[in-house]
Amino acid sequence: MNTFCGWLVAHHSSCIELGAAVFGIVGVWLSIPENVWNWPLGMANVALSYVVLARQGLYANAGLQIVYFGLSVYGWYEWLHGGRARTALEISRTTRRTWERVATATLLIWVALMLLTRRMPGATQGFVDAGTTAVSLVAEWMLAKKLLENWTLWIVIDGVYVALLVFDKLYLLAINYAVYFVLAVVGYVAWKRTLERHSATLAAT
Repeated sequence: MNTFCGWLVAHHSSCIELGAAVFGIVGVWLSIPENVWNWPLGMANVALSYVVLARQGLYANAGLQIVYFGLSVYGWYEWLHGGRARTALEISRTTRRTWERVATATLLIWVALMLLTRRMPGATQGFVDAGTTAVSLVAEWMLAKKLLENWTLWIVIDGVYVALLVFDKLYLLAINYAVYFVLAVVGYVAWKRTLERHSATLAAT
């Protein structure tokens, strides 16, 4: 194991980064069939990702992992008890009013993070780092609420993450986010079909 971890370090990676990648990919995969175990696996992913990103000087995205952990607890509860009469939460579409709130929240978080991190020593890619953080927070909240369009945001943001991580030579995490990109596309298609079937069932009753 030490030899393998040493090889990863020599290639600008680490066993911690590999662990984050594995937990992250499996967690996202489980979210597609709406398996609630995606949330505890997500907690393991963000804990390891925090270490990797903080070491790299990506402070906004490192801090995001702490918030992700809290959102994972929230999402786990919502998926189990967030529906009517505390039943399991069902997939729904994002309303126009919710989009307006989401856009406002994203802009405010983006600006706040840029102001917070721009003077931190070793900070890199501040504008992009803060932007990806802001959008990711909103997308994670939308996932917790089972809003179909969370996958649309993840498709966009995962593409940006791949470019950012390659620039910072975090190649394993870059591959990880490339897989996330594919899973986000699959997730959108799967959730859309589930929502359409549910709507058809309600219309038939």
